[in-house]
Amino acid sequence: MLTIIHGADFHLDAPFAALTTEQAAQRRAEQRQLLDRLADLAQERRADLVLLSGDLLDGGQTYQETVQALARCLGSIPAPVFIAPGNHDFYTARSIYAGTAWPDNVHIFSTVAVEGVELPELGCVVHGAAFTTPQADRSPLMGFSAPRDGKIHLMALHGDVAGQGRYGPIDPEDIAASGLRYLALGHVHACSGLQKAGETFWAYPGCPEGRGFDETGDKGVLAVTIGDDPGQVTAEFVPLAGRRYEIRTVDVTGAESVEQALRAALPAAASPDCCRIVLTGQREEGRPDLAALTALAQPYYYSVTLRDQTRERRDLWDRAGEDSLTGLFLRTLRTGTAEGQDLELAARFGLAALENGEDPCL
Repeated sequence: MLTIIHGADFHLDAPFAALTTEQAAQRRAEQRQLLDRLADLAQERRADLVLLSGDLLDGGQTYQETVQALARCLGSIPAPVFIAPGNHDFYTARSIYAGTAWPDNVHIFSTVAVEGVELPELGCVVHGAAFTTPQADRSPLMGFSAPRDGKIHLMALHGDVAGQGRYGPIDPEDIAASGLRYLALGHVHACSGLQKAGETFWAYPGCPEGRGFDETGDKGVLAVTIGDDPGQVTAEFVPLAGRRYEIRTVDVTGAESVEQALRAALPAAASPDCCRIVLTGQREEGRPDLAALTALAQPYYYSVTLRDQTRERRDLWDRAGEDSLTGLFLRTLRTGTAEGQDLELAARFGLAALENGEDPCL
């Protein structure tokens, strides 16, 4: 049985432009700590292999301490490590992949053509390819077929399954025809879970830590086990992130004030996470003071922003006199058989539908 740690899309040295200069520098330092947690996990799980499927580096600016941390951590892993460069950290003669002295256990794929490395002691072959430019409109899997030689064939690639763009589009039919036991992919920042095309299992681990509010929740890597039989493949998601990005919705309807509603929603203890709080529902007259509310919430999060999507409270029936479809609807509803809460709820859902809204609390 093989145990594999599969990671991708670390995007080390990302700019973190939405944070302060000091916080951005701290976040980049924290990204390097992800590498230590990766190495620790590989040792804890006694991994036979580590497959890193591209975009380890963000590509805009790479700091020397990051390169040193990457080489040190990967070299501390007591197993072969394979890197398939992606569109952000594509391989060139001037890239850090070519210009750095890497530990002996690290192999970096450097060509768009698929290369195979045999590991006789593990009874497997690890295949892989690299982006050599920021874009690639052809799948490296096209036409590939692993030999039926009794070995376990694996591959690390950066690409977009069923994608139509220029980031290594991979046809699921090519995965099914590849003859691979497991295809370790990178590029998609959400964990896909274990997938299958034909007899080939494949997965995206997602990024190991979010960098913005499009990458919320737990992030990490996959611990993959491969048995002797073709169908014996499992993948366990292992969280790795030190901080998370979270979006919280706070409904102010019925609260004495927006401030009261926000106070009630804040955590009991300070959180290490970055949070976006979206205020919704009905409020009394006057727009919320977002600067004051942000100052109230700031001590509870590493970083916090607020967005106001509230509406001023209005009487449910004050538009019944309008010469409009809305007015006609409300007048007709009031003459019907519904009463009390049923009548009010019917009016709210009806107004939401008429005005193309999703929230019935109008």
